[in-house]
Amino acid sequence: MEDTTEHRPIALIVDDEKEVADAYALRLRGLCEVETAYNGETALSTVKNEEIDIVLLDRHMPGMSGDDVLAELDEYGFDGKIIMVTAIDPGFDVLDMPFDDYLCKPIDREDVRTAVERQCEILGYELLGDYFGVESKRRVIAAEIPHEERKAHEEYLSIETSSEELEQRVQRLLDDVTDIVESFEAIGREGR
Repeated sequence: MEDTTEHRPIALIVDDEKEVADAYALRLRGLCEVETAYNGETALSTVKNEEIDIVLLDRHMPGMSGDDVLAELDEYGFDGKIIMVTAIDPGFDVLDMPFDDYLCKPIDREDVRTAVERQCEILGYELLGDYFGVESKRRVIAAEIPHEERKAHEEYLSIETSSEELEQRVQRLLDDVTDIVESFEAIGREGR
């Protein structure tokens, strides 16, 4: 895995109150690259057009509520983590909601940062597992099949691209995975 640690996770803050969204953006300064959306429609458009790792989502918004955005993200197959950041006290309804953490406003600066750090770490390790699965397939094919055949095989090229994208995203989310990756790369996959 190449070192791309100068990149940071990308967080999207969704809150209809501009001052609140901007305050959370300031709280995450230095930890994440931050995008903001002040309504649900903009949030969904951002997620569909950009690679977002973490969404901080307010539940109570006019028009498209945070609950509606959450349902759309689930239907869309969003592969990041979602932290509800809201003044709505949770009830039993949250048991069926597809979020990863729930913070009740007002939230102190360190709690927001810690929640985002933990979710980035969890996502990073989940994606690291995906990377190992894809990369092991790519490596065994690369070890056994000549280059000319590989470069003409559409599915192999797709796995090669997927491996590169997962690698970059894992590097962005996790501080140092060098030892884990090196031990993975040391496994012999070619036949004798």
